[in-house]
Amino acid sequence: MRTAALLTISLSSFLASCGGGGSAEVPVPPSSEPATQSAPALPSDLDIIAKLYDPNFSVPEGFFVDERASTSQSYTVHHVLNPTGAWERCTDDFEQAQAWEAEDNASRSVSGYYVGSIENERYFEFIRELEYNDDVGNIGDPTSPGFARVFKCSHSSRDNVDRAALSGYAGTLNARPVNADTVADFAEYFWQFSFFPQRYRKVLDTWSDPAGAEHTLLLGFASTQGTGQCDLVEVVEWTFTADPMTGRVDGDFSLVRSFRAELLDGTPRLCD
Repeated sequence: MRTAALLTISLSSFLASCGGGGSAEVPVPPSSEPATQSAPALPSDLDIIAKLYDPNFSVPEGFFVDERASTSQSYTVHHVLNPTGAWERCTDDFEQAQAWEAEDNASRSVSGYYVGSIENERYFEFIRELEYNDDVGNIGDPTSPGFARVFKCSHSSRDNVDRAALSGYAGTLNARPVNADTVADFAEYFWQFSFFPQRYRKVLDTWSDPAGAEHTLLLGFASTQGTGQCDLVEVVEWTFTADPMTGRVDGDFSLVRSFRAELLDGTPRLCD
């Protein structure tokens, strides 16, 4: 059994596609379809690096907050994967989910004893107290809670998703209605399990298309380029669009801007 605490994806491998965007709602003639609007204006380069280098900023106000974010000690959250490790599993049967989680726990390098379980509309969650060696894990505390999740198919399915892909099929929303709010919830939930190798990575802003089931994350990345060189800053629109009838969600990961910057004596500055 395989597990994933992160969705492993690479920024540089998927920059060929063109980005979609959010919109502002405008009046349209009664007989016409709602017009597709352009995304809000991007923030200035100075505004981007101010957020990107700010250690106290990670996501904008109102962004999704995980149910376990208030846990007082260090912890892990992961999803139980299918046997090939390709995607997160889903079932609406509690006993099946529990059996998968038990197999998952037995196969992990750090396993733990069962504490209990909870469930909500999105997933079944199984709680274990993970046991670490003295030199691993929390200093002075050899255990920490681990939360293993199995999605409910009635909410969403990730079957046949390529978790390494930034663009393309991202899953299916089975709960109804499918609209901009439910797509936002889907996209922002998975951001917390997305891994990027850049030193600095932030959600600068988000917006939804009020005319459709679409949500965009405006992402900022900064990667070091070597001693004495400025960082490469990349600004990306990651747009998730759902079919309101079928619930199919597709992602589009598009680079929209890049420039150089650095953090000099604690102050962000643009490079020439």
